[in-house]
Amino acid sequence: MKTLLDYFQAKQASILDSIREIVEIESPSYNISASRQVADWIVKTTADFSADLKIQKISAENYGEHLIIRAFPSGEKPILLLGHTDTVHPIGTKTQNSTRIVGDKFFGAGIFDMKANCVVMLEILRAFDELKLRPKRPITILLSCDEEIGSPTGRAIVEREAVLSELCLVCEPSADGRVKTGRKGTGNYILNAHGIPAHAGLEPEKGASAILEIARQIQRIHQLNDSEKGTTANVCTISGGTTTNVIPENATCSIDVRFASISEAERIETMLRNLPSFDQKVSLSLTGEINRPPLERTAAVVNLYEKARRIALEFNYKLGETQVGGASDGNFVGALGVPVLDGLGIAGGGAHTLEEFIYVSDIPKRAALLAALLLAD
Repeated sequence: MKTLLDYFQAKQASILDSIREIVEIESPSYNISASRQVADWIVKTTADFSADLKIQKISAENYGEHLIIRAFPSGEKPILLLGHTDTVHPIGTKTQNSTRIVGDKFFGAGIFDMKANCVVMLEILRAFDELKLRPKRPITILLSCDEEIGSPTGRAIVEREAVLSELCLVCEPSADGRVKTGRKGTGNYILNAHGIPAHAGLEPEKGASAILEIARQIQRIHQLNDSEKGTTANVCTISGGTTTNVIPENATCSIDVRFASISEAERIETMLRNLPSFDQKVSLSLTGEINRPPLERTAAVVNLYEKARRIALEFNYKLGETQVGGASDGNFVGALGVPVLDGLGIAGGGAHTLEEFIYVSDIPKRAALLAALLLAD
């Protein structure tokens, strides 16, 4: 552990330079050219590694390029490292959250979630190369380009690589320095109401308001929230109507659902698909589905966390755990029965905001921990 920690501390300046470079390449989801720029940067960065690396670019129509890096081939099942190169921030956000270091905080758009952690994964491969260390298992690094929008093309690749792997380490950002041993699953739905239009002044009684129906349904949907079961159901957007003097014929609302177990997900979805209309003259339809299954805190997950915690203690690094409402590609892996430890990225804060940052002092510690986990298996 001392060798690894000393190595990453000595390399800190160059690591910071690499983080700055990749953050400056803004790559929001759906931006194909920006996604390819990041992929090219990663390929160029790994070009001088002497380790036996194979890099595969996978084109994702309408999104960009996924990357798979395979290192240290052998007959053993690999360890899968997961990350993503897309961010939620549109091009130009770096003018609002400039890439800068203030004290121990390194600010930048997408730096916390999760450009800096992409660099850490690459730097670990460099460390193994320069220190002549070889993990017992092959390493597969999968960096998807559409994670922030639900992995519409990345999911199949994640699941394909997961079933081939012994375990999965997810380098999503760390919540207050704690790894994530549980994540809620997600469901995204659109509820549509179709009523009857009528003149709002002359004969409103002949109409049936889709907006009124949606308003009533919103109250019903929010009653599905159950804090004890870890279930949340929230209407996040609404729209409807045509103009000011017409009883609205159409209205819609979006529904964000989070759940801690797949049985709860199925219960909520069944209820949403069978919502009765308050006004029988208004018809309802629901589109959408469960997007990500929950990452449940199983015995295998706990064992993996305990291994990481013991390694961290070797250099007096306290590693806590938490369960969160947000989902990641690790949810897909956990649903396949593969042990997952999430949130192994650098500590920081402000995810998806204009105050996004990482702690500079945490970089060598997090890199040493992840490297030791790869060597310990």
